[in-house]
Amino acid sequence: MQTNLPKGHKKLIHAWAFYDWANSVYSLVITSAIFPIFYAAVSKKAFDQGRVPELLKDVNNENIIIVVTAIAFLIVSLISPILSGIADYSGRKKRFLQFFCYLGALSCIGLATFSFDYLWTSLLIYMLALIGFWGSLVFYNSYLPDIAFTEQQDAASAKGFSLGYIGSVILLILCLVLIQGGFYPEKGLFPESEWMRLTAVQLSFVLVGLWWIGFAQYTYAFLPMGTKKNTEQVRNIFTNGFRELKKIWLGLGDNLQMKRYLGAFFIYSMAVQTVMLVATYFGTEEVAWPIDPETGESNATTGLIISILLIQLVAIGGAWLASLLSRKVGNIKTLILINVCWAAICIYGYFVITPLQFYITAGCVGLVMGSIQSLSRSTYSKMIPSDTVDTASYFSFYDVAEKIGIVIGMVIFAVVGQGTGGMRGPILFLVVFFIIGVILLYRVPKIQTSATPKKADDPPI
Repeated sequence: MQTNLPKGHKKLIHAWAFYDWANSVYSLVITSAIFPIFYAAVSKKAFDQGRVPELLKDVNNENIIIVVTAIAFLIVSLISPILSGIADYSGRKKRFLQFFCYLGALSCIGLATFSFDYLWTSLLIYMLALIGFWGSLVFYNSYLPDIAFTEQQDAASAKGFSLGYIGSVILLILCLVLIQGGFYPEKGLFPESEWMRLTAVQLSFVLVGLWWIGFAQYTYAFLPMGTKKNTEQVRNIFTNGFRELKKIWLGLGDNLQMKRYLGAFFIYSMAVQTVMLVATYFGTEEVAWPIDPETGESNATTGLIISILLIQLVAIGGAWLASLLSRKVGNIKTLILINVCWAAICIYGYFVITPLQFYITAGCVGLVMGSIQSLSRSTYSKMIPSDTVDTASYFSFYDVAEKIGIVIGMVIFAVVGQGTGGMRGPILFLVVFFIIGVILLYRVPKIQTSATPKKADDPPI
């Protein structure tokens, strides 16, 4: 039953933020922790046994999933303007949020059947899970200016990310308890049975989907449906999303603050997202993990999971710290400081060799990861004119910029890595993007230049 709460109501803001609790299990369990290790084991075994399609026999197993990931991001970039336009003009934004939520969650459950014996179907399921997650974020993020006033948005955004980090860590710990000891055949809840051990991993993907769908219902109970526009003057509602993006792009000429901020965000987000996507691979390839004397295997898996948990826990404090600091010095100055910290972390990361050094890096990444994601979202939200109805189109523009940046960042990382013969060179190269981001952030005007002025008591941008 729909519950109508006024903008700024604490329960409405909490319900919105709780969607992070629901969906963040995907980004931790599927993107960062269990599925990458599961895929590495399954793909290596398939290549060793020759159970790979003829077309992919000469392709590196990790490149398969990287290419599919890039394709999925491109698909999201192409469809989100169409869908956001439909959502804005039909007034059914919540229905689109629910559709992508269910698409992603059910696809996560489907990942329990992932196998190289029917690889194309498995990769399609993986792609649909990614599209569901990132597609839902377009509509979720667009609700922020609808449910919270300007002075509430930094705290609301931080609350969302913090709930997401806490919820995802809880489920990851539960999954690790089920798996009991990682992915070594000599360990696990059922050491004598590889099939039973694999079932525990598959159950983790099922739990992600159920967690996502189940907890999202609390959000749906309070979020408004959306504001319907008069569609009589719209010639084609399916292409209106691109018209809206064009209108927003042309309108940036009158909003110098947003225009320059988006330029800075595109550059530094390119580097941030690349680091987050390749961190696990860097830890596997470049860190000298100790050898387990009992199994003769590297302790990389255990070390990586510990690092991921550390990142998630520290990120909770990072999100709130950014919110508090932004109230003191403003969003842009805080983002400049965070970008400087990111550059320093990349420089330090170039010299990381030991597990202890990697843990230190992970802790620092967690601090700035939570802060830059939360504050970037709320900063953009503050710059949207307060009388704007089609907020989904604004956030679709934001989302497209981020996704294209991810694709470009990963391509650059791969090219530089191929040229340097390792992952340290690309990590150091990313420092350039953070430096450019700092320079561009310095050029963001301090005064609101849009048609809708800020209130005098609003926190500084």
